[in-house]
Amino acid sequence: MIYSTATVPVNPDGETPLTRTQAWNGLVLKARDAREFLPPNLCTRCVVVEESATHIVRDATIGGADLREIIVFEPGHKVSFFQASGPREGVIVNELFEDETGALCLKFYCYTGLRDKAPGGLEEQAEQAWMDSEKGYKTALLSTLKRTRELVVGGRL
Repeated sequence: MIYSTATVPVNPDGETPLTRTQAWNGLVLKARDAREFLPPNLCTRCVVVEESATHIVRDATIGGADLREIIVFEPGHKVSFFQASGPREGVIVNELFEDETGALCLKFYCYTGLRDKAPGGLEEQAEQAWMDSEKGYKTALLSTLKRTRELVVGGRL
């Protein structure tokens, strides 16, 4: 199994500050259509196929892999992406929280495995290394906040 985590400040020095509500709204928009929020060309298809008051189901192509995710919202706080089909199984979480100084942060964490691959095998080890690298999920956090800021500055959020 793979466990990875990364945390970034929502409002680093020199950036347009976001409120918790604005950051949350950006996460909801990303859940509905990740294409604009992930690094360029990483997500090429993202369609909501079912929705309710508590969750949505989306089909997407991310990193060249087709997948289905059940996305559960804890309003203002957490978005959990359950991997229903695709290369991974498990859950990926984006969480807003205040750190010990009161600064708003965005955290990614996941507990996943690779379908049809040996647990702890070479493929999972490589996936773990990628997730923990500077090019892993931390880039998705940063691109999500960047796009959210663009929408706020442009008056669209």
